[in-house]
Amino acid sequence: MELNSLIKNNKKKIRVGRGIGSGKGKTSARGHKGQKSRSGVAIKSFEGGQMPLYRRLPKRGFKSLRNNMIAILNLSNIQKIVDKSKNEINNIIDLKILKQKKLVNKKFKKLKILGTGEIKKNLEISAHFASKQALAKVEKVGGKISIIKK
Repeated sequence: MELNSLIKNNKKKIRVGRGIGSGKGKTSARGHKGQKSRSGVAIKSFEGGQMPLYRRLPKRGFKSLRNNMIAILNLSNIQKIVDKSKNEINNIIDLKILKQKKLVNKKFKKLKILGTGEIKKNLEISAHFASKQALAKVEKVGGKISIIKK
């Protein structure tokens, strides 16, 4: 045992607010006036070092109102629609026909064709938007995608 390895364990508890001579008197180390000097006051959203509720909850992000109005169809989905016998769709596909057959929800205002998957039948598709890949695949089979400008 050496002197520098000794641990002080008889430290006295500081009694706050017991006169100026104690060193922790008068304002009791709270400073002068203000909200933090008063008793029983909580700072808004401060939870004593615990992670505040507004930071514990997950972020929800931004939800665009315009984005929900576009129905997105891949070429693979169109091929499935054509393959089903109950959906007697001719060579023309557009948003109006898809809504009538209840293949697309009636809330959608525009149609977008994407190029994921393969298409075997030559179709004439009218849509508001189409990817380059989708245009190339449909034209390769002998079909056509006409873009509606609105």
